[in-house]
Amino acid sequence: MRTDDSMKPEEILRLVDQIHLERKIDREVVFAIIEQALALAARKHSDGGDDSVVDVRIDRQTGEITAYRDNLLLAPTEIAERIGAQTAKQVIIQKIRDAERDMIYDEYFPLIGQVVSGTVRRNEGRSNVTYVSLSNVEAILPYSEKIPRENYRPETVIKALIVDVKKVGAKVKVVLSRSRPLFVQRLFEQEIPEVSENIIEVVNVSREAGRRSKVAVVSNDPHIDLVGACVGVRGSRSRAITDELGGERIDVVPWTPDTSEFIRNALKPAVVDEIMLCTMLGRAIVLVQHDQRSLAIGRGGQNVRLASRLCNWDVDVMNRDELDKIADSAMDDFMTINGVNEELADALVGQGFLSFDDLSIIEPADLMSLGNLTEDEVEAITSEAERLAQEREVEEERERQLRKEEQFEEGGSTPTD
Repeated sequence: MRTDDSMKPEEILRLVDQIHLERKIDREVVFAIIEQALALAARKHSDGGDDSVVDVRIDRQTGEITAYRDNLLLAPTEIAERIGAQTAKQVIIQKIRDAERDMIYDEYFPLIGQVVSGTVRRNEGRSNVTYVSLSNVEAILPYSEKIPRENYRPETVIKALIVDVKKVGAKVKVVLSRSRPLFVQRLFEQEIPEVSENIIEVVNVSREAGRRSKVAVVSNDPHIDLVGACVGVRGSRSRAITDELGGERIDVVPWTPDTSEFIRNALKPAVVDEIMLCTMLGRAIVLVQHDQRSLAIGRGGQNVRLASRLCNWDVDVMNRDELDKIADSAMDDFMTINGVNEELADALVGQGFLSFDDLSIIEPADLMSLGNLTEDEVEAITSEAERLAQEREVEEERERQLRKEEQFEEGGSTPTD
């Protein structure tokens, strides 16, 4: 290899300045990358493979290269023979790309769980993925992380939650979301000063993206009007969040350590008469008047579903007559199981166990304590409950199918599920 094929000092200094200015990488980092690249190029260029240790150092002022092999200084001619300019440049380019990738990764990985603003660049029709330009990386908003029925036009500025950052080859993959509950919480922190200042805390969020969210909040200051602070004057604060979410309805729910009261708040605007907490099942039986039942449950069950997630309780809404009927039926069912007497059946119903399914998943220790039973007796009861639950499910499915067939034969529409 010709001596003039090696990288010249002035060329190295120009390369360092160019990379520093264009790629925003610190000069010292660039020098270190070039030194590593030249050392790697020197080892690769060695005939037959060279497992010796090569160390390359560059003078930061002059750009002069000094190289050592196994701690022995190499002569300039040997440096030129070992380090070809073209090979070195290829390695440097790859190292710079790796450094850029690492810088981007280090910048965005700590932002997982935070909201960023970006500009929509394009939408992929087949995969329905939206590409969003952040400051120095193109992130993706997958279909599964979008708000349903929301369209994003190119050049539109949107906010989104960073949910994943990982290195993929020479690039960094940043994944965004607008559908997760945490996105709503972060918007509360941005739009409501009392939340960002920790005067008000967001305890939990339950969400059906694009339709409705319930946000549980608590204040460290008893003089703060929780709902008023979150909603703002004439709804200005909540409206800003709703607009960002494409019109999604936001319910602000005051949190309280009193579980019954919290569930009552979560089910508003419905008026609740009584709440029975069944701690063994994590179930809350909520009793309401007939005219409040549909309001408590909500359209398609949405209100009670969101309340259940918000409070982390399985909430069942019914009226007193329904509960009495279900409880009487459960008593009769349980007493058909060998080993369950009236006293135990009554205790089970009192704890909120209202079906064979419920009984089949009871904790053995709980059943032992309720009926003063042995482990073998508990195993026999739960096994029998599981068998009866499966039989009941098959029977109910058969009845549903029969009703559909009868409806079809009577000239109705084709039966549907």
